[in-house]
Parts: sequence; C-alpha cells; structure tokens
Amino acid sequence: MTLTEKDSQYLWHPYTQHKTSQTPIAISRGEGALLWDENNKEYIDAIASWWVNPFGHSNKFIADAIYKQLTTLEHVLFGGFTHEPAIKVAEKLMEILPKNQQKIFFSDNGSTAVEVAIKVALQYFFNKNEKRTTIIAFENAFHGDTFAAMAASGISFYTQAFQGMFIDVVRIPVPVKGEEEASFEALKDVIEKHNCAGFIFEPLVQGAAGMVMYEPEALAKLIGICKENNILTIADEVMTGFGKTGKTFAMDYVNVDPDMICLSKALTGGTIPMAITTFTQEVFDAFYDDDINKALFHGHTFTANPTGCAAALASIDLLQTDEMQANIERINKSHLEFQKKIENHSKVITARTLGVIFAVEIKSDSEESYYGSMRTKLYNFFIDKGVVLRPVGNIVYILPPYIMTDEQLQKVYKTIEEAIEMV
Repeated sequence: MTLTEKDSQYLWHPYTQHKTSQTPIAISRGEGALLWDENNKEYIDAIASWWVNPFGHSNKFIADAIYKQLTTLEHVLFGGFTHEPAIKVAEKLMEILPKNQQKIFFSDNGSTAVEVAIKVALQYFFNKNEKRTTIIAFENAFHGDTFAAMAASGISFYTQAFQGMFIDVVRIPVPVKGEEEASFEALKDVIEKHNCAGFIFEPLVQGAAGMVMYEPEALAKLIGICKENNILTIADEVMTGFGKTGKTFAMDYVNVDPDMICLSKALTGGTIPMAITTFTQEVFDAFYDDDINKALFHGHTFTANPTGCAAALASIDLLQTDEMQANIERINKSHLEFQKKIENHSKVITARTLGVIFAVEIKSDSEESYYGSMRTKLYNFFIDKGVVLRPVGNIVYILPPYIMTDEQLQKVYKTIEEAIEMV
C-alpha cells in the first residue's frame, strides 16, 4: 500500500470533508522552501506550511539546538519546577516584545494561547469582584478552534454547529480604509451596551479572512478607546509574529501597547508545537493573592517543554541575523514589484502587500465561498504546477519562508499569473 492509501485507512485530517475531498499528498521530505512527495514530485512551499516555517524545512541550526537539548533534558513538568531553556526564552522575548509585557505563560498552540488570554481577561475582572462577561472581536476574525477562541472567531461555517454554546462575544467592523469611523463608533456602542472585559484582534492583518489589511493608526485608536474604558486588549500575533509583517511583531507598527500578546506558529521555526501568551505586570498582579482561588488554573502536560524552548531560542536567533532581516526586505520588495505588475489586471479586484505577506483578490462571476468552486480549481491548479498555495475563496496569498530564493518566488508569481488567466 502507498502512504496515501494507508492514510485513507486510518487518518482524519483538519478542515477536510473526506467524502468529497481529494486524496492528501504524502510528503516524504523537505529542505529549504521545497517539499517532495512519495513519488519525488517537487513542490514550492509558498505558505511556509500554514505560516510556521520562516527558515525553511530541515533547518540544521534549529535541528542541532533540538538535538543538543534532547541529550540534556527532553521534558520536565512545569508545575512546581522550572528549567533554564524556559527562562532563556522569557529573557529573549523581554528583549523584543513591547516594553509593557512582563510575564509569559506557555501553552501548546495558537488556539490555546488565545484561550489563555480570553480566560485571563474574564477572570481578571472576576478576581476584582467586577462582573464583565463580554469579549469584543472583529468581524470575520479567526483565533482558533478551542471554544473561547472559536467564540471570538467570526467565520461562521467553522462555528455554526456550536452556536448557543459560546461565551458572550460582540463583533465590530474591521477598520479597513474608508471604514475606520464605522469601526470606532461600533466599538463605543458595544462598550456602552455591554459589560466588556477584553478586545481581541489580529493586528494589521486578518489571516484566515484572506489577508485583510488595515492601518496601525486605526488600531491604535481602537486600543485607546479600550484603555479609556478599562477594557483589556489582546493582540493575536500567532500569524503575524516573528517577522511576517516586516517588523518582529505587527504591534511594532502601533504606538500603543496591548495588555496581552498571543504567540505561536513561527515561534519554534515550524519544528515543535509551542505557544506563549504574554501579559503586563498589572494583569499578572490581579491573580497574585493569598486566595488560591484567584490563581490561573490553566495548564498543559507539555507546558514550557525544554525541547520546544530550545527550538524557540534558535528560531529567534535566526530571525535576528542580518541575513534573515535582509531576506525579509528582499521578499517584501519582490512582492511590491509583483503587486504593481498585476494590480491593474482586468481580472484582479485588489492586490496588497505587508512584509512578506502578499494577497490578490481575483474577480469571480459568482459570490465565492471559503471552500467554493473557484478555490478548489485554483488549489488544484497550483498543486499540479508544484506550488503549495491555499486560496481563501477567490483570494490567493503568498506567505513564504524567508529563505525562499528569487527564482522560486518568480515561479510562484508566474503560476499565480497563469491561474488568473485560467479562471
């Protein structure tokens, strides 16, 4: 039996309707920006395997760090114990995070990083004997698949089976160009009508919504409104963090700081699942009490896994090299040139770029659903051409590893141009 045949016998894949979907591609190895399947067909990984591999596959520097840690201490429980790799990660993050962030809490993926943040926002006020039960989020947001993260997400087909079971979430419009005032007024209205504990947002780029982008000044004003009303703010940097937007964090573009930040994906360079939620000292202090019931009762078996910490340290070290920063600038410049080339194409609605993120919205004869016919046609076309891209409806985006070569980038662009002509 082939790997794909064995897969169909045993495995259940994410975001997949197995009755109608195609057989998954069995990948046997990866190196740099490339993947090879079991038949040795080559693919360019143009989305860094769901945004987690900024330094490419089989990165030796990160692999060596993991191996070294495995020969010293692979794991130890974090309840009642600590270890040097976790402390080093905290020290490293304190150097690069917004200066108001003082405490870090480990978990295991982006969704749980968000889950922790939302629980903290709600319990923060509970610990102060203040009843606040509403979370504010953007329309069409995506924050993960655990329950609080799902509740804060706005993509309905992901969550429709669970309506009526969620925490209280109220959504406001994204402050895209021309819609800023509507977003500001909606936020003020929500605050007036609800007991709001927190506002969660994907800073500057809504990933799963199709790389929807908005300006730092608009986000700063929304955060300012929340601060005026003592509402905690949560920056979900799971996708945007560690260089994707051109700066280390998307919040580095914004002149006000959030109360919490959620990190995962590129945190460990695509090697070991790990996530972190960071907090201000003020938030932490609301849980610091003689009363045990005011503690944060949340944890994971693999909290602060030393091997994952070693991968995170190596990943951050790589990000900070001159070579990697130059790569980010090179890719951004290349994206901007491609955007200029195609943005006036008769079949293109809009094209946009921020950092290494590029997105193009293609005209469609009908309203396109997230997993609609155009998306399927585009996806299959890209795979046939040996390029891994996962369109969001009629939106095609690139979010490549920072080590992708110019030649590989040009092939991705050429394939997208061919796809635009095809549809």
